[in-house]
Amino acid sequence: MTAVSSDAARGGALARPWLPLALSALAGVGVALGQAPFHLAPLALLALGAAGWLCRSAPDARGAAWRGFAAGTAHFAVTLHWIVEPFLVDVARHGWIAPFALLFMATGFALFWALAFWVARRLAAGGWRFALAFGAALAGVEVLRSLILTGFPWALIGYIWSEGPVAQAGAFVGPFGLTLATTLVAGLLAAMGPRPAAVLAGAVIWGAAVLAFGARPPAPAAEAEAPVLRLVQPNAPQHLKWDPDYTQMFFDRALDLTAAPGAPDLILWPETSVPYLIEPGHPVLQILSQAAGGVPLVVGGQRAEGSRYFNSLVVIGEDGAIGDVYDKHHLVPFGEYVPFGDLAERFGIRGLAQGEYGYSPGPGQRLVDLGPLGQVLPLICYEAIFPEEVGAVAPRANWLLQITNDAWFGTFAGPQQHLAIARMRAIEQGLPMVRVANTGISAVISATGEITAQLGLGEAGYLDAPLPPAMSPTPYARTGDWPAFALILLLLAGTIALRAKSS
Repeated sequence: MTAVSSDAARGGALARPWLPLALSALAGVGVALGQAPFHLAPLALLALGAAGWLCRSAPDARGAAWRGFAAGTAHFAVTLHWIVEPFLVDVARHGWIAPFALLFMATGFALFWALAFWVARRLAAGGWRFALAFGAALAGVEVLRSLILTGFPWALIGYIWSEGPVAQAGAFVGPFGLTLATTLVAGLLAAMGPRPAAVLAGAVIWGAAVLAFGARPPAPAAEAEAPVLRLVQPNAPQHLKWDPDYTQMFFDRALDLTAAPGAPDLILWPETSVPYLIEPGHPVLQILSQAAGGVPLVVGGQRAEGSRYFNSLVVIGEDGAIGDVYDKHHLVPFGEYVPFGDLAERFGIRGLAQGEYGYSPGPGQRLVDLGPLGQVLPLICYEAIFPEEVGAVAPRANWLLQITNDAWFGTFAGPQQHLAIARMRAIEQGLPMVRVANTGISAVISATGEITAQLGLGEAGYLDAPLPPAMSPTPYARTGDWPAFALILLLLAGTIALRAKSS
């Protein structure tokens, strides 16, 4: 009987050109299942290791790039399938864009994975050098997609750990450090191959790391005198939210929830929940103040300065006067503004969230003074997905506030992924996060990412909950992303130097 080497068997198994691409796509799906709402992190880690093995076993860097593209396309198609939801709100006008949007997002972000696989295979074909190259390259492209063209750091690989003790590592290394740790472990799995003893050793090491990072002290409980916040969730489906036959009904519902019995210290409304332009002297301010019974409010709405419109967070005082105002500055491309707008309009492409006009960006991130409730860092909708912006404001905030309209993201994975990201921001900064969402999920989140109170998806109601206390600034809050960036560059430079030395 003729003996066949493992490499030869591997080459024969992958000789059919479609098979490695199909396996790569399957691995990409497995990685996607680590994200919310599935939270299958161990499966995702093994799938990422399998993707790394397929990269390592490619005949050359070009073949590895194609496998990375297949894995990335499947991964982002599953993870970001909710991206079609905004285009289905007005099917007659925007429905035709939905399949192209998903295709564009999945294949566009897959190019980053293709680049990472190409770099890893180019630098090493196996062994620990490949593990380092694969981990650093894949983490590096996650950084790139978070920065290029305004960035989109949604569903970072490190977020597969958002549900569980490993998430606490975010307080030390941030989202990109957690991503790098994950991709390095996957690279080690890929480099070891199907050797049970080595895989078991890797699992033990990873488990020890989990226990070490999970040992972070829990957040202290809310104090008896902690301020009570009322989160108002009107639950206005996006296809009805601006329908003239329903707009007043949803506004009245929010007013009724605001006026419900209780003794909150602050009332919070979600993004764009006031259906009128908010301006000094407008009668809606007195309507809001009367419903609140003299309690200060924070509402989301639209305001104008001349021909410029803003997506804003507005503080309304006890007397109905406008206090502080924060204008969203990180706008959603093709949602709140259209890049190259004149050219895009020729093809019938307009922004989705703001009708026929585009929003203007605000001046930048800053704190909002809420008097006895402290200094809050406001985040409107997807501004919460940018970790560097949450930690870039000095002095340090007392708590984080996200107002959002997650009706744009559907009723399944999108809102749950958005919530998972918000929890990571709380962990990273050691600050409580309060998020108020139109259709859910509204939640109060402790400084260690624990959800202490919430209103579910599709519920209309209000939630009175105490504000959890802040913790001391975390190591990540002090250093930001630079240590992770530096380590990624150092690992890439090291593998390049080793390759040059060996050749």
